[in-house]
Amino acid sequence: MAKKSKIENNKKRRRLVARFAAKRAELKGVADDNSRPMEERFEARLKLAELPRNANPTRIRNRCEVTGRPRAYYRKLGMSRIALRELGSQGLIPGLVKSSW
Repeated sequence: MAKKSKIENNKKRRRLVARFAAKRAELKGVADDNSRPMEERFEARLKLAELPRNANPTRIRNRCEVTGRPRAYYRKLGMSRIALRELGSQGLIPGLVKSSW
């Protein structure tokens, strides 16, 4: 199980990303538009740099919903391989059959 602080920090980052998503998209659109004057694009870059770092979507870490484990994460299921194996063995995931021999 991951530390509670790491899990909570990641949740906080997700909330920040959601809150600043529209503003980031608008500023990135202005900054990347070559038809606009250079000064306007530069100002957009400066405003983008003033936003909180954790508002950037690349700062979010995919973590297992069950254990908080950051590695071996399956996006489609939202959990790590270890949690998937344990839940599959218990028969709690429909359609999943864990083979053993």
